[in-house]
Amino acid sequence: MAKVGKKYHKAVELVEKNKVYPITEAIELAQKTATTKFDSTVEVAFNLNVDPRHADQQIRGAVVLPKGTGKKQRILVLTNSKEADAKAAGADFVGGKDLITKIQKENWFDYDVIIATPDIMAELGKIGKLLGPKGLMPNPKTGTVTPDVTKAIEDVKKGKIEYRVDKNGNIHSIIGKVSFNAEALKANYDVIYETIRKAKPAAVKGAYIKNIAVTTTMGPGIKVLIEG
Repeated sequence: MAKVGKKYHKAVELVEKNKVYPITEAIELAQKTATTKFDSTVEVAFNLNVDPRHADQQIRGAVVLPKGTGKKQRILVLTNSKEADAKAAGADFVGGKDLITKIQKENWFDYDVIIATPDIMAELGKIGKLLGPKGLMPNPKTGTVTPDVTKAIEDVKKGKIEYRVDKNGNIHSIIGKVSFNAEALKANYDVIYETIRKAKPAAVKGAYIKNIAVTTTMGPGIKVLIEG
C-alpha cells in the first residue's frame, strides 16, 4: 500500500489544487496522473443543480460513445421470442425464465448488461429488487427493453453506456481508458457532455451544471472548465 500511496502523492502534486482545467488539458493530465499498472478507466463526474426527488429531474438515459469504452461488456439477453436473433448478434448468454430462475436462486451475475424483450418483462419484474441495486434492471428509457435485440446488442458492442443521476445530483460516466489517445477521450467526453447539457429539466433555474471533474481509477480528481 505504501508504494501506491507514493505514486498517488506524486500524481496529486501534478494537479493544481484550485485550478479549473479546459477539458483537453484535464484529459492529458488525467493520463499523466494514472497510477495503476493496469489500463485504468477514465471517468467524468457531473454535479448538477437538480433535485432527483422530483420525477421531472430524474435524468436518465443511454448514449453510444463514438470511440467505444475500451471495455468488453458481457451481454445477457432475456427473451421468450428472440433467442435466435440474440445468439446471431453475439450475446454472451441467451435464455428466458430458466435464466431468471438462475439469477434468483443462484445469485448469478456473470454479465454486465441485460437486454430484455417486452414479452418477458412480467417475469423479470419479479427479480427487480435483485437487479435494481446493481444497475442491471432493463429499462425502455435506456433501450434495454426492446423487441429489436440485434440493434440493442450492436449498440452495446459499439460503446453504449447508461447514465443516471444519483440522489445527490451527480452523474458518473466512463469516457474510455488511459490507453486511448487524448482525441478519442475528448470525442467521448463531448458526446456525454452534450447529452447531459440537453437533458436540462425545464424546472431548473440558474446554473444547471455546477461542477465537472475527470479522474482515472485510483487517480486524483481534476476540475474541468464548464463551457457553453
